[in-house]
Amino acid sequence: MRRSIAVLALASTLSMGIFASTQTASATGTDAPLAAFDASHAGGTLKLVANAAAGSLDPKINYTAQYWQLYQATYDGLLTFSYGDGKNTFNVVPDLAVALPKISNGGKTLTFTLRKGIKFSNGAPVTVADVKASFERIFKVSSPTAGSFYNGIVGADACLKAPSTCKLDKGIVVNAATGSIIINLVSPDDAILSKLAVPHAVINPASAPSKDAGTTIIPTTGAYMFKSYDPNKSLIMVRNPYFKEWNHQAQPAGYPDEIDYTFGLTAEAQVTAVENNQANWMYDPVPADRLNELGTKYASQVHVNPLTAMWYLPMNVNIAPFNNVKARQAVNYALDRAAMVKIFGGSQLAAPVCSFLPPNFPGHVDYCGYTKGATPAKPAKAWGSADLALAKQLVKESGTAGTAVGVVVSDDEVNKQMGEYVQSVLNAIGYKATLKPISGNIQFTYIQNTKNKVQISVTQWYQDYPAASDFLYVLLGCASFTPGSDSSINMAGYCNKTLDAKMKAAILQGTTDAAGANKAWGAIDQAIMADAPVAVAFTPKNLDFISSSTKNYHFSLQYKMFVDQIQLK
Repeated sequence: MRRSIAVLALASTLSMGIFASTQTASATGTDAPLAAFDASHAGGTLKLVANAAAGSLDPKINYTAQYWQLYQATYDGLLTFSYGDGKNTFNVVPDLAVALPKISNGGKTLTFTLRKGIKFSNGAPVTVADVKASFERIFKVSSPTAGSFYNGIVGADACLKAPSTCKLDKGIVVNAATGSIIINLVSPDDAILSKLAVPHAVINPASAPSKDAGTTIIPTTGAYMFKSYDPNKSLIMVRNPYFKEWNHQAQPAGYPDEIDYTFGLTAEAQVTAVENNQANWMYDPVPADRLNELGTKYASQVHVNPLTAMWYLPMNVNIAPFNNVKARQAVNYALDRAAMVKIFGGSQLAAPVCSFLPPNFPGHVDYCGYTKGATPAKPAKAWGSADLALAKQLVKESGTAGTAVGVVVSDDEVNKQMGEYVQSVLNAIGYKATLKPISGNIQFTYIQNTKNKVQISVTQWYQDYPAASDFLYVLLGCASFTPGSDSSINMAGYCNKTLDAKMKAAILQGTTDAAGANKAWGAIDQAIMADAPVAVAFTPKNLDFISSSTKNYHFSLQYKMFVDQIQLK
């Protein structure tokens, strides 16, 4: 604990060095579309490094920011989020569809036309049959968002009950002769265009396996295809020989000839590799003891960007000790969020919060029920300090004191430090906590599966699209809890049917009354946090450290750095 305190104090000081000499994207970027492709800068091999791979390569299964960053350059949906800079990257644009859909039937029918002449990386043409099969595959493979993003498609209810035999004959109606694709919804959905733009809705060949493909490569449509994948070593992307640019803002031509992603390097080793031009970019958070070095010697190579994201602690509400609401509230009171911010890199890289919806996000309300002097019923405007005495009292009242608790974290340096801190807090309030660091390659799926009996974990959530439902309904809705599955994104196992009904009503309300819906989401946020299935710690910013030979940096608010737009020449 003594070493951790020293690290915390150091991180707070050093992070200031970065911001004294670098600028954030808001200061340097513009809300602009992507510039035209310049063939004179094409070529070379882009080298990315990370501590671990991110699990399955299947785009219908994988739900990590690490691989979603790659999918934008490889897979395509009917729609996608735009390339460019700033808020432009929130824009939904037509991709494999020739245009945004014609919406009719009171918002329940979306009509698309498939582009002609597009081929998969194996040379097969993309057809409307592939589109229909891809939406059915979402359910057949039990995609993490099947029950929260796509359950509004007509016929989805039956697919959720019997995934292996899923048929969406009435929900996805296609016409091969005209290239028409009609998506029929049970009810209007204010976020449907965004849901169709994320990687889980990309179009795969109809021949793609009806189960998680894992390390088996599925043909792509984008500028790049995957050549090989070994989660213990590397992931290699090369140019798709059948790719021809059809919409520059949706799927532009890429600059590198090859993109190599190497796994197994510690964050310390990643920093050194980028400094020495042995790698172009590193994935994992920069360790606190290297921040001053970056801020002084390599300031021009550091890019800091805002994120709509949070670090949080899901608590399993279905097993001890966190099947007791007082135990969950105790954790919320006990967390010194400022200490966790310091571990991450200091107040310039993160901000403490204890509401579920992030600041400056639709539905967010400035409140905190878990700070000293406040309660969920009488919240403060913001988090101020931990209340360890009240936390200890709640643990005692809950009757759970002395319970053994395992804290599951990824095994990189920053996550392990977060876990060590959480372990110390749990021990301080009366539990017998142990730290369980596991490879980041499996941690995210491991903490989702109820068979692993995870009591509490440290994880992160980055928005899929800018709507309150993407946080509250996706992470804490009943439809997102699938016991025994690696794709159960509701890691707390939380299902409050009253609040779930209110969330569904807010989604529907958002189609006609966005302001009213956001007010409803704010109230839902506070009601859920009073029940405390999670403890939210802080909202982060993204720090990208690139080598001196790496040029043409662009950042997506949806998917982080555009790897395919990096220039090496």
